[in-house]
Amino acid sequence: MNLDLLFDNLSNPALLFFVLGIFAVQLKSDLAIPDNSSKFISLYLLFSIGFNGGQELSHSAYSTEIIRVILFSILLAALVPVYVFFVMKKRLGVENAGAIAAAYGSVSAVTFITAISFLEVHATHFDGYMVAILAFMEAPAIIIGVLLVRYFSQSNQDQISVGTLVKHALTNGSVMLILGSLIIGFVANDEQANGIKPFTTDIFKGFLAIFLLDMGITSGRRLKDFFAHGWFTLLSAVAFALINGIVVSFASGLVTQEPGNRFLLAVLAASASYIAVPAAMKIAVPKANPGIYLPMALAVTFPVNITLGLPIYYYLVHL
Repeated sequence: MNLDLLFDNLSNPALLFFVLGIFAVQLKSDLAIPDNSSKFISLYLLFSIGFNGGQELSHSAYSTEIIRVILFSILLAALVPVYVFFVMKKRLGVENAGAIAAAYGSVSAVTFITAISFLEVHATHFDGYMVAILAFMEAPAIIIGVLLVRYFSQSNQDQISVGTLVKHALTNGSVMLILGSLIIGFVANDEQANGIKPFTTDIFKGFLAIFLLDMGITSGRRLKDFFAHGWFTLLSAVAFALINGIVVSFASGLVTQEPGNRFLLAVLAASASYIAVPAAMKIAVPKANPGIYLPMALAVTFPVNITLGLPIYYYLVHL
């Protein structure tokens, strides 16, 4: 792999703000992003990427490739939780394995947004419908994870209907906002979209940098508790990200030849949810320990992907 690609990514301002957040915690600084501001920025990022994706989608020519990519992404969201579950079940128990499986089968919107920024830096095209893929992969993994827990759990006490589970997954705030923004961007004409372009596009990278600073602070605070669970969870969090991303970097060539699309599919496969899944697991699998699956996704997999993963997947899809 061209090391210049890795060094360029490591010098990305957004990534460096993430590292700053981790260092601030380690140095016991009082640096913090107010909760309300952090929530607003996350909502803004989802709104912006969804709206711009809808605009791109409205200008895209419909083809069988779109159907292939959608089916491929849903298959990924269903298969990844299964293998992750069986890897983790013996060491961490059924409930924790189910929550981790759901997290790694699902996706991280922030990782996806960072990947789009990476593509823009390298002037690489991707199709607007990839934003819809992000939303399509959220719910199946949550459902599969909970069904695995229900099937293998000895107590089997927590009975939540599949319909309720699907509704909760689809009405999750992040999924609802990105889908809604996608639809609004799709129906808005070019003149209307240009009217809010300074908000949807021009300030995007600045908000992303501040949000990653907040993610760095959050990750730094969880590192100590996470390491208390030993090396198995740490190595698993790294391995799941890189294995999923590398495999899909190659396998995505079966459904699309567009490097930008293949790269984003690899990133989605490699990422792990730390927003939608914890919210769902709190209700569906209350016995799962968030002190395990949340730091795995946020404190390990997320930084691995945005530091090493992005340049690796980008290189592989261009082979």
